[in-house]
Amino acid sequence: MTAPVAGWLKRHRDAVLLAGAMALLLAASFRPTIHVQRDIYSYLVVVDITQSMNTEDMMLDGKPVSRLAYTRRLLHDMVASMPCGTRLGMALFAGASVALQYSPIEICRNYDVIQDNIAHIEWRMAWSGNSRLRQGAHAIAHLTRTLREPVQVLFFTDGEEAPRLHAFNTLDLTGFQGGRGWLVVGIGSDKGTPIPKYDENNRLLGYWSAESFQMQPGVAQISQENLGARDNEVALSDSSRQLSRLDEAYLKKYTAEIGSDYVRGDHLARVLSAITNLPPARHDMAPLRIDAFLAGLAGVLLLGAHLPPRLLRLLGRWRSGGRASG
Repeated sequence: MTAPVAGWLKRHRDAVLLAGAMALLLAASFRPTIHVQRDIYSYLVVVDITQSMNTEDMMLDGKPVSRLAYTRRLLHDMVASMPCGTRLGMALFAGASVALQYSPIEICRNYDVIQDNIAHIEWRMAWSGNSRLRQGAHAIAHLTRTLREPVQVLFFTDGEEAPRLHAFNTLDLTGFQGGRGWLVVGIGSDKGTPIPKYDENNRLLGYWSAESFQMQPGVAQISQENLGARDNEVALSDSSRQLSRLDEAYLKKYTAEIGSDYVRGDHLARVLSAITNLPPARHDMAPLRIDAFLAGLAGVLLLGAHLPPRLLRLLGRWRSGGRASG
C-alpha cells in the first residue's frame, strides 16, 4: 500500500504541493490562534503632575525643559520601544491620591491613543498643589487592587515632598504591602532650580518662595492631605526662591521602605533595562496567532512545487552545453 501511494505522490508531486499551499493559505485567511502559556507584561504608569514637576532642569534636544515635558518624551520613547502584547494603563498623582485615566490596554492596537494621551499630560490636571509621596504609595496600592488584572507600577516622580516632612506628618510605611514589582523612576537633576508658578492660562507669574513650602502650624493643617500647604506667595528675589532638585537619596529610602526598585530616569536605555528586570505581572494562557506561520509554510510548498523543476532544467542545459563544447 505504501509503495503505490508513494508512487502516486511522486507522479503528482506538483499538484499535491500546490493543493497543500492553497489549503494552508485558506486556513491562514481565518487568522487562527492557539493558546499557549506565556508571561503577561501589564504596567500601570503613574505620573507625578505636582508643581515641582514644572521645574526646568532637564534637557531635550539641547534645550532646557520641565521635568514633566521630559517625562512625556521619556514615556513616548518607552512605549515605542515596548513589544506588541504589552499592556499599559495610565494614572496621575497629585496631593495624596491617584486618578486612573484608563486601565491597561494593548499598546500596538491602541498605540496612537496612548501616545496622544501622553502628549497631553500637564500640571493643570492636578487637583492639589501638595505632593505627599508616602500617602501616595497607599493610594497607588489601593488603585492596583481595583483593577481587573495584576499590574506592575511605573511611578515617575522627582521625589519632592510638599509640605516638608517632619515628625508629625511623616507616614510610617513599615509593613507596607504592595510595592513588590514596582519601579520608581526619578526625574530631575542634582542642581537646585527654582519652581515656576503659572496661572490657569499657563503664563509664568514668578517662582515659588521657600516659605510657601513650609508646613503651617496646627494639627488641622497636618490632616489636610489633599489641600495645598503652599500659599500664593511668589518669590521676589533669588534668595527667597524655593530651589528644587531630584531627591534621589529620599527616593532610594522610599523605595526600600515600600519594597520596590529605583532607577534614575535620565537615560531611556537605563529605564528600559530596569523595566525589563521587573517580573511579569502574571503567567496566563494567551492566544497566539499562527496565520503568519501557515502563510510562510504555504510559501515553502509553492517553492517546492516550482523551483526544483526549473533548477533541473537549468542543470540539464548546463550539462548539454558542457558535452557540446567537449
